[in-house]
Amino acid sequence: MNRRDMLRSGLTAGAGLALTQRAAADPVDLSFPRDFRWGCATAAYQIEGAVREDGRGQTNWDVFSHTPGKVANNDTGDVACDSYHRYRDDIALLKGLGVNSYRLSIAWSRIFPDGRGTPNAKGVDYYNRMIDGLLAAGIRPYVTMFHWDLPAALPGGWQNRDTAYAFADYAGFMAKTLSDRVQDVMTVNELACFTDLGHLRGIHAPGLQLPPAGVNQVRHHGVLAHGLGVQAIRAQARAGTRVGIADNIALHIPAIETAEHIAAAKRATRERNAMFLTAIMEGRYLDSYLAEQGAAAPKVQAGDMAAIGSPLDFVALNIYTPEWVRADDSAKGYAVIPHIASSPRMASPWLVVAPEVAYWGVRLVSDLWRPKTLYVSENGASADDPVTGGRVDDVDRIMYLRNYLGQFRRAVAEGYPLKGYFLWSLMDNFEWADGYGKRFGIHYVDFKTQRRTPKLSAAWYKEVIRRNTIV
Repeated sequence: MNRRDMLRSGLTAGAGLALTQRAAADPVDLSFPRDFRWGCATAAYQIEGAVREDGRGQTNWDVFSHTPGKVANNDTGDVACDSYHRYRDDIALLKGLGVNSYRLSIAWSRIFPDGRGTPNAKGVDYYNRMIDGLLAAGIRPYVTMFHWDLPAALPGGWQNRDTAYAFADYAGFMAKTLSDRVQDVMTVNELACFTDLGHLRGIHAPGLQLPPAGVNQVRHHGVLAHGLGVQAIRAQARAGTRVGIADNIALHIPAIETAEHIAAAKRATRERNAMFLTAIMEGRYLDSYLAEQGAAAPKVQAGDMAAIGSPLDFVALNIYTPEWVRADDSAKGYAVIPHIASSPRMASPWLVVAPEVAYWGVRLVSDLWRPKTLYVSENGASADDPVTGGRVDDVDRIMYLRNYLGQFRRAVAEGYPLKGYFLWSLMDNFEWADGYGKRFGIHYVDFKTQRRTPKLSAAWYKEVIRRNTIV
């Protein structure tokens, strides 16, 4: 090493020491508010199993998953994670993480096996035990009334307007039953998935490919069910019960953070969710949406939009992947930029990685509709999780979660009303049309033995919760 190299080395070392000392004296604040809710999320059909026990009725997903070729490897939710029998073990997993909140869904067909009628006491008892177990562990339940598992006995399913009324009756009954202990209720989960994926693309239950008019009517029945559900919950639940929705709206983020591209993303988010969250938050269908659909526009009856626009106490967002948008000089004022083959993805091909969507999802929904409170009701990642020596070191999932949490932290720091985060998911489970081949959990599930093993991501999330900061 010559004198010049020694000098350069010394300067570099000195600069590094100065930076280290400066960082130690003035660390970057990555913490969340003290009252921030940390949780995990699951859904009934994906974890419970026990599909023929204690009076549970058949669902559309029971029928769909038992139809050969509809689900990868012909997997079904018959057993799933066996949480119906192992729910105490799963509450212990939650307690071990240190979460203060848990988002679960209720299987409608356990309460009303045929979708309506006389309540099934054994189904009600199960959820009473679950809620009581969570509260005993110091965990606040957030209950979703419908997460895609529709009672198969309901005539016509979501094509039938009467299903929206059946849902309201069920939601009102369960709110009355649980609201002495449950303060936070979400009506439905991910409108586009149980409407479009099930009735337009046909890749989810019931596996239909309807013409545009049929799809739009199913969408209308979905948002109507939400609105009637809000009204029924408010009428039946105890005073103070908070009501919201969990939705995976089409989230658009500006290609460049400049005024014109931000305006384009905002406009795209409003217009391309016209049939779902826009209608809910504004109590009407946009004129542009109705004109675009023409004769295929949904048939709306008197009072529908008032119900659909029922005021909410919170909006919960399932945030995974975005659409990129740029401003242009078209009539719409924006252009959606397609994902390309080289776009970074997690194990699920649809899960394009773009952490900025976490910030922009919260910001744009806040700027457009001014909800009182926001939650992230789902955020997580599928990953290939090889077990090595009894361990699952899923550092790629940690990378994903850390980066997304950083963007949620930005939204909180800028004053947007994000009050809680529910990681998807507590454990590996039945991933709908992908069966058991895509793992989203922070606990590894051996589906043959039902043994749950914490992954490295579980240890990471536990530390995030313990310190209330990004680590």
